[in-house]
Amino acid sequence: METTRLSSKGQVILPKAIRDNYHWSAGTEFEIEDCPDSIVLRPKKPVPTTQLSDVVGCAGYRGPSKSLDELDEAIAQGK
Repeated sequence: METTRLSSKGQVILPKAIRDNYHWSAGTEFEIEDCPDSIVLRPKKPVPTTQLSDVVGCAGYRGPSKSLDELDEAIAQGK
Protein backbone atom coordinates (compact mmCIF):
# COMPACT_ATOMS: atom_id res chain seq x y z
CA MET A 1 0.00 0.00 0.00
CA GLU A 2 1.31 3.45 -0.90
CA THR A 3 0.84 6.57 1.19
CA THR A 4 0.56 10.27 0.42
CA ARG A 5 0.03 13.49 2.37
CA LEU A 6 -2.50 16.28 2.29
CA SER A 7 -0.81 19.57 1.35
CA SER A 8 -1.46 22.93 2.98
CA LYS A 9 -3.63 23.71 -0.07
CA GLY A 10 -5.78 20.58 0.49
CA GLN A 11 -4.21 18.69 -2.42
CA VAL A 12 -3.37 14.98 -2.47
CA ILE A 13 -0.78 13.60 -4.89
CA LEU A 14 -1.66 10.23 -6.42
CA PRO A 15 1.49 8.12 -6.89
CA LYS A 16 2.75 7.99 -10.48
CA ALA A 17 2.51 4.20 -10.63
CA ILE A 18 -1.22 4.39 -9.84
CA ARG A 19 -1.81 7.25 -12.33
CA ASP A 20 0.03 5.30 -15.03
CA ASN A 21 -1.80 2.06 -14.24
CA TYR A 22 -5.20 3.75 -14.71
CA HIS A 23 -4.06 6.08 -17.52
CA TRP A 24 -5.02 9.17 -15.49
CA SER A 25 -3.46 12.45 -16.55
CA ALA A 26 -3.72 16.07 -15.45
CA GLY A 27 -7.32 17.24 -15.72
CA THR A 28 -8.91 13.85 -15.03
CA GLU A 29 -12.09 14.52 -13.02
CA PHE A 30 -13.05 12.36 -10.06
CA GLU A 31 -16.23 11.74 -8.10
CA ILE A 32 -15.65 11.72 -4.34
CA GLU A 33 -17.70 9.42 -2.10
CA ASP A 34 -17.59 10.23 1.60
CA CYS A 35 -17.76 6.92 3.51
CA PRO A 36 -17.93 6.57 7.33
CA ASP A 37 -14.22 5.80 7.74
CA SER A 38 -12.71 6.65 4.35
CA ILE A 39 -13.21 8.40 1.03
CA VAL A 40 -13.44 6.81 -2.41
CA LEU A 41 -12.21 8.52 -5.58
CA ARG A 42 -13.66 7.34 -8.88
CA PRO A 43 -12.91 8.86 -12.27
CA LYS A 44 -16.03 10.50 -13.68
CA LYS A 45 -17.49 8.56 -16.55
CA PRO A 46 -18.01 10.77 -19.58
CA VAL A 47 -21.59 11.26 -20.71
CA PRO A 48 -21.91 9.35 -23.97
CA THR A 49 -22.69 11.38 -27.06
CA THR A 50 -26.29 10.90 -28.15
CA GLN A 51 -26.99 10.44 -31.83
CA LEU A 52 -30.34 11.25 -33.45
CA SER A 53 -30.72 7.58 -34.38
CA ASP A 54 -30.52 6.72 -30.64
CA VAL A 55 -33.63 8.75 -29.80
CA VAL A 56 -35.69 8.82 -32.98
CA GLY A 57 -37.85 5.95 -31.69
CA CYS A 58 -38.93 8.05 -28.71
CA ALA A 59 -41.30 10.07 -30.89
CA GLY A 60 -43.73 7.18 -31.13
CA TYR A 61 -44.99 7.91 -34.67
CA ARG A 62 -45.03 4.74 -36.76
CA GLY A 63 -46.87 5.90 -39.90
CA PRO A 64 -45.49 7.01 -43.24
CA SER A 65 -43.04 9.91 -43.33
CA LYS A 66 -44.57 13.38 -43.52
CA SER A 67 -43.38 16.06 -45.93
CA LEU A 68 -42.29 19.47 -44.72
CA ASP A 69 -45.47 20.96 -46.20
CA GLU A 70 -47.59 18.49 -44.20
CA LEU A 71 -45.66 19.31 -41.03
CA ASP A 72 -46.02 23.07 -41.62
CA GLU A 73 -49.76 22.64 -42.16
CA ALA A 74 -50.14 20.58 -38.97
CA ILE A 75 -48.24 23.25 -37.02
CA ALA A 76 -50.43 25.99 -38.49
CA GLN A 77 -53.53 24.05 -37.41
CA GLY A 78 -52.12 23.58 -33.92
CA LYS A 79 -52.00 19.78 -34.11
